[in-house]
Parts: sequence; C-alpha cells; structure tokens
Amino acid sequence: MGKATGFIEFEREVVPYRDAIERMKDFGEIFTNPPEEHLQTQGARCMDCGVPFCQSDTGCPIDNLIPEWNDLVYRGRWREALDRLHMTNNFPEFTGRVCPAPCEAACTLNITDEPVTIKTIECAIVDRGWEEGWIRPLVASHSNGKRVAVVGSGPAGMACAQQLARAGHEVVVFEKHNKIGGLLRFGIPDFKMSKHLIDRRMAQMQSEGVSFRPNNHVGGNVNPADVLEKFDAVALTGGAEHPRDLDVPGRDLDGVHYAMPYLIQQNRRNSGETAPQDTEILATGKHVIVIGGGDTGSDCVGTARRQGAASITQMEIMPIPPEKENKDLTWPDWPMKLRTSASQEEGCDRDWSVATKAFIGENGKLTGLKCIRLEWQDGKMAEILNSRFEIKADLVLLAMGFINPVHEGMLKSLNVAYDGFGNVEADTENYRTSIDKVFAAGDMRRGQSLVVWAIREGRQCARSIDEFLMGATTLPR
Repeated sequence: MGKATGFIEFEREVVPYRDAIERMKDFGEIFTNPPEEHLQTQGARCMDCGVPFCQSDTGCPIDNLIPEWNDLVYRGRWREALDRLHMTNNFPEFTGRVCPAPCEAACTLNITDEPVTIKTIECAIVDRGWEEGWIRPLVASHSNGKRVAVVGSGPAGMACAQQLARAGHEVVVFEKHNKIGGLLRFGIPDFKMSKHLIDRRMAQMQSEGVSFRPNNHVGGNVNPADVLEKFDAVALTGGAEHPRDLDVPGRDLDGVHYAMPYLIQQNRRNSGETAPQDTEILATGKHVIVIGGGDTGSDCVGTARRQGAASITQMEIMPIPPEKENKDLTWPDWPMKLRTSASQEEGCDRDWSVATKAFIGENGKLTGLKCIRLEWQDGKMAEILNSRFEIKADLVLLAMGFINPVHEGMLKSLNVAYDGFGNVEADTENYRTSIDKVFAAGDMRRGQSLVVWAIREGRQCARSIDEFLMGATTLPR
C-alpha cells in the first residue's frame, strides 16, 4: 500500500489549523485545505505493514479500508478512494472532522510517533467527492412495503435510516428538536463542524426516500404506543443525554450550568435563532470555569473564547497524564496521554487533580468556587491537607460527561430493560431490546461514546432490522 519506501522518504506533515488569532474572531471551521500534492505524499507514507491495526476495532470501529484509500489517493485515483470510503462509512465528512482518530494511534508508524495523517486524508477524499459531484443519492431499486421508525437523528439514527432506505424500506426519522442532526448539530460547535454538512446529507437521504419529522418528540408530543402500532420495526437511536451532576453546596446558584445547554444555545445563535433572555447563557466578559477535561469541556473553552470571556480555567479531577505514553504497553490501543485541543491552544488555564467543594455566591449569584487539591496513589484519590483554595468565577460549565439516556418519557413508556449502567439493553449481535420489534443503537445502547461508534452501531442495527423484517439481508455488517 502506498509507495513502498514512502514512510522512509517522507515525514509526517500535519495540516495546520487557521491562525488562532483569526479563527477566534468567528465560528467558522478551524480547518485549512491541503494541496493535492501534500495529500498524495502523505498517502504514500502508508506502508505495507502486513497487519493494518488502523482498520481493526482497535483503530477504526467502522473498519474503514484505510490502507486501500491511502494507496488510491497516492495514485491520484480519488473517485475510487471515495467509493472505498463509502463502503464502510456513510458520513466521512463527520468523522473526518470530529473523530479523535484512534486509527492514527493504532497506525504501525505510530510506534515511532509518525503515523499516517489518516483523518486529514479521509476528510479530503469526501470533501473532494462533494466538490466533484460524485456523491449522489443511491435509491433502492424497489420498495418492500415495510415501515421502520428511527427515533433520534444523530449519527447512529442517520446511518441506520440511510442503510434501511437503500435496502428498500420506508423509513421515518423522528427528532425532538426543530432541526435534524441531534447533538451532532446542536452539541458540536460550528468551528469543529459546519452544519451545512448535515443539511447536505439530509438532502441526499430525502432523495433516497427517508422522511424526517423534526419537532416530533417520541415520549413527548408523540405517543410511543402509536409508533409501535404504525411501524413494522422501531430503532431507538437517541443519545446518552443524562448529564453527570456535581452535588455540592451552592449548586443552585445563578451561573452554574450544564455544558450542553450552553453549547446548544450558541449553535442555535449561529443558525439565526435567539435564546430567551431569562435563560441565556453567555461567557462575554465573565470569568469562566469549565469543570471536566474531555471533548465537551474543550468545546466550552473554544465557545467561551469566541464569546469574549475575561478568563477561562478548565479543571479536571484526574491527575495530569504523561506527555508521552509507553508504546510497549499501549500500542495499538488508544493511549492515555496529555493532549492539547485547538480550543485549549487558543487560550485557557488548565488545572489538574482539583475537586470542587462548594460554589459560593452573593444574592443568589455565583462569585467563585471553593476547591481542594488531590493526590492519587494506586488509582485512589485523597485530599491534600491545607490545600484548599478559592477561585473567582461568574460562570461555571459542568462538562463531566453523561451517565445514560434519559429514562423519563419514551423509555419509561416502552418499559424497556436496561443494562447495569442504565443504558437500553441490547447486544451487538442483533441490537434487539427486550421489547418485540424494538431495536437500539448508538449512545442509547452503549452509553456516551464517539461519533464513529454511533455510525458503526447504526449501520449494524440497520442490518439486523433488515434481516428481522425480510428473513435475510445483503446490508454489510
């Protein structure tokens, strides 16, 4: 694959983001477009490594044929590269922007810290496909008369719906929000992924026969029993939207918010909507504390920076990870090591091994936090004596992850069984829940996870539904 000696001849070259000073002035995507020669050179670095861990479950949950399309890019055969990419991934423009790229961590060249720039090449392939007009609807040759409801329009729901429509089913996607895309649209900032990418795929899917019903909340204004009655199968593909809370004194002070409502509001503003003033959350001119060191926390940092925060501090309860992992112990798995996101590069203070003991305020409004430093020994946390401190804050954003799907409403009405973590119980062999003809996939089934895992589960769930309805299936697993 690639040029036989490419990994020796060419160094890894990462495509830079837009200049930080400039990109902080707007919510446009941070990415720049690399020249074709650059992409071909980087594709040439993909070596004939024998066992491509990049496309295994360790590297790529959807089993992307990475060495094949790297080779095709190197040879200038872009249309074929796109066909290979779409064999496993319905939406490479999503994963090419927001996936953390475990494939690069699993790349054989990453043993020496020089993995192929897989994510950049993936994104370039699909972007060129759209530019050239190569991506068109794939309409089923016939309709089989079966109706499938997909509840939730995030990446799992969209992938499931598209696969089922291409297999000849009549597919209806229910979405509780006013626009399609779930938290892919509302939770991920525009500077990481422009939402016209979702609209473009929606148009393709509508041409393939998928019907979208926004403002249709199953378990809210839509009775789950009616959905079960009217459809031959139902796929539950909502997200894990129950956030982890921080139950300390002062939690009810004005100025302490979950991260997701904050991010959703800004995404709505970017699309031309406005938030009611009594519920508006803005970082402008404020001292912002983000509690949580993951992707959601990083998204809050970038959003607060663009809103003109006076200061931003991101705090994490865990200790600071090592700057470099021990490859002998971690490769090809995703390593725990210190990473700095594009948002963090734009400016924020990061503090580690810190626990919040209380929120403090005056007249019901947040003014600061009481914190204490921690030490970790053998995976156990202990407070350090005499290490308490206070930090000024006008706005706190809780970005500590999500526990499980929301049980109230649809899931409670359906009376589905849950696993030990509170997710909808369904295995990965057939994705069936405890309720007849009801399936579950994505974060609703596996818990908080990555977009790439959601796409994988949506595709596999579609295959199981097709087999359930038709007795056999030709959809890929």
